[in-house]
Amino acid sequence: MSVRQSFSRVGILPRDLKDLTRGQALWNASVPVVSVVPLLQHREGDPAACLVAPGDVVREGMIIGRAAGPEGAHVHSPVPGTVRELREVFLPDGRRSPAVVIELGGEFDRLGKSVRKYPWENHSQKDLLGIIADKGVVGMESAVPTHLKYTIPKNRRVDLFILNCSECEPYLTANHRLMLEKAPQIVEGARIVAKILDPRRILIAVDKSRKDALDALGQAAKAAEFGAEIATVGSWFPQGDEKQMIRTLTGLEVPSGGEALDVGAVVSNVGTVFAVYEAVALLKPVIEKALTVAGGAIRNPGNLKVRIGTPLTDLVEECGGFVEMPEKIVIGGPMTGSAIFDLSTPVTKNTTGVLFLTSREIRNSRRTNCLRCGRCVEACPMGLDPTNLFKLIDHGAYGEAFGQGLKDCRECGCCAYVCPARIPLVQGLRVGKAVSLERGGAA
Repeated sequence: MSVRQSFSRVGILPRDLKDLTRGQALWNASVPVVSVVPLLQHREGDPAACLVAPGDVVREGMIIGRAAGPEGAHVHSPVPGTVRELREVFLPDGRRSPAVVIELGGEFDRLGKSVRKYPWENHSQKDLLGIIADKGVVGMESAVPTHLKYTIPKNRRVDLFILNCSECEPYLTANHRLMLEKAPQIVEGARIVAKILDPRRILIAVDKSRKDALDALGQAAKAAEFGAEIATVGSWFPQGDEKQMIRTLTGLEVPSGGEALDVGAVVSNVGTVFAVYEAVALLKPVIEKALTVAGGAIRNPGNLKVRIGTPLTDLVEECGGFVEMPEKIVIGGPMTGSAIFDLSTPVTKNTTGVLFLTSREIRNSRRTNCLRCGRCVEACPMGLDPTNLFKLIDHGAYGEAFGQGLKDCRECGCCAYVCPARIPLVQGLRVGKAVSLERGGAA
């Protein structure tokens, strides 16, 4: 076992706030009577091309949206039923997306039925990538189409594959539960990825405070005779970010504007590798995912397996309703997530959690002028100057901000977390980066 410490002198150590859900096993949320399935569930590119129309009958797992370009991902029906309508919805990140509204009805093809495992071991890398693409697998946090991430150019080589088991966002524990309850399946998913990538070295990186997950994955890897090393990492945030993970485990720095493959590494988190297992070994498309529902406003917080397209109103009901009205609703974790106001917002493939936060859990202090304290610079894991970038963006100097490293911002939220002036740094940098990239880095 390799023991590593977290990256040094950067990042933060927030309260983890995981006690309410850490010990709770995953449970299957009720299947929604009405599912709202967005056709844009990948990071970039156009929405999937809709393949159905109002009145059409769909089956569980049937493809309803075909990837419209090389950066897209297929979308499948999470339930059997009838297409009620096509409409536009807002996603948590502010983008608009066409969506298929499905009214539940008919027989399930998979739910409650035994499934024979698919003999994937003798298939080629190309075949396995084709299955992953066909089943609509994307990064369960990043929403990057997984078959694209695993397609390695002929002139490059993967030296290291990292199975990222660090769940450093406060409140979120769904991946921890996956590691405890589905360790053999996660290891088999990692074996599938290893066959595709053919890496020289494989590391399973687990937070050192999660000894139960460390033991479960270690035993599963040993039982499968999987030649991976188990490494422990620190609990600092954002340790789970792939660039920080690479730096922690190897000492290598991904170049500015670059990607993990530039240093010969590929990193995937637990949820994504589990989705790869289900896609390849069970031929199951991405129609559900594990997520955490937490926060002081929800009566029964927990970890749920939820159908894609489930409206948040259904999750509130599933978890016993509110004990008080939430002051803020966040999709994702409190550091990197997005605040929303509409409870009809549906669960998507990269929804890691839904937080219903009270006024006691959020900071409502008034924003003041920058104090020039430098805390945001000290906390930034990428070595940026967030307050200077924020000012450049505020004055419309997007090109200059881009030239000073804005493209390297991971939107982790460390800068805003430590800011005593309560300046919305990460929101400003996120907007500035989007505008700057849209303009090609030009002023």
